[in-house]
Amino acid sequence: MKNNSLDTKKIALNGILGALAVICLLLATVLPTNRLSFYALSSFFIAVSIIESGARAGWLFFLATSLLSLIIVPDKLGIVPYVIFFGLYGLVKYYIEKLDKIMIEYILKFVYFNICTGIAVLTVSKLFGYELSIKLPWWLLIIALEVVFFVYDIVYTLFINYYRDRLKPRMKL
Repeated sequence: MKNNSLDTKKIALNGILGALAVICLLLATVLPTNRLSFYALSSFFIAVSIIESGARAGWLFFLATSLLSLIIVPDKLGIVPYVIFFGLYGLVKYYIEKLDKIMIEYILKFVYFNICTGIAVLTVSKLFGYELSIKLPWWLLIIALEVVFFVYDIVYTLFINYYRDRLKPRMKL
């Protein structure tokens, strides 16, 4: 009986987290500013799902939030950053950090980030015919993006630690 109650609580928690992630994605596509912040925030919820329910639930969370966002969010193109990078990053981070070798972890994370960035640039330029007009040299832009990604990964790790150390002990799961 207790195990069934625990499963029900985890399902309810994942439902609430999923709703919050979809709300963040909706806000990222509707509001004129802070889009990147809402995409980043939407990615943090999958970490809680993985911590509370495991990697399999994390995959289900990602699929459910991606599909639900495609149904609810009016700007379908605005979901692409979540599907390609932000939604998957919690899962990628989980698997990479299981290696427990910091240098290899960061190399793999940057490889993942650069592949996602390449896919995004190719998708926008080739599929949609949108020419990127950037005033910076490409090499400087890549370095700037990688610095932003590095900060994002640190903030993500800080969020995970804060959840595990402060929030999880207070929850009755």
